[in-house]
Amino acid sequence: MIALIGLGNPGEKYSFNRHNIGFMAIDKICENLNAEPINGNKFGGDSFKLQINRKKIIIFKSHEFMNECGQSISKLIKFYKIETKNIFIFHDDLDLKLGKIRIKEGGNPAGHNGLKSIDSFLGKNYNRIRMGIDHPGNKDLVIKHVLSNFKKNELDIFNEINENISNNINLLIKGEYSTFMNKVKIN
Repeated sequence: MIALIGLGNPGEKYSFNRHNIGFMAIDKICENLNAEPINGNKFGGDSFKLQINRKKIIIFKSHEFMNECGQSISKLIKFYKIETKNIFIFHDDLDLKLGKIRIKEGGNPAGHNGLKSIDSFLGKNYNRIRMGIDHPGNKDLVIKHVLSNFKKNELDIFNEINENISNNINLLIKGEYSTFMNKVKIN
């Protein structure tokens, strides 16, 4: 079984924040692949299921705020007994240029509070789909930057990227990371 998890903050007012790019990617996957909602809220978030390449996929968005998401994510992972190598976390990354995407297994959370929360419950050996949102240039502006909405042209970039992610998610599931990255990037 494989888990696709998007990071973000719950609530309408955060919907188009840079910090919510993980939720946006998951929403597009669910929409394009007709993911079936899992009834109930026993994990503290929205859960969906589907099959890709004959593999069962669980998709999840925590209802906890970013800094506390590790607990609900760990409940889901433990319930389904998903190995960390089969966990893919979609999240914003300040250290990447806007629209750049990278896949990384494990590592340092680099100041990302959502990843810190997950690390405290699951360890660090899961896969991260790092989605670049640019750095504001001054560390004092980081919180304001990640909690601000995307501009129209930035949102257009991510709409295309998220479309590409959902259209090529089978490559990620098969472990064909280089091919996935080539198909997802925009020119």
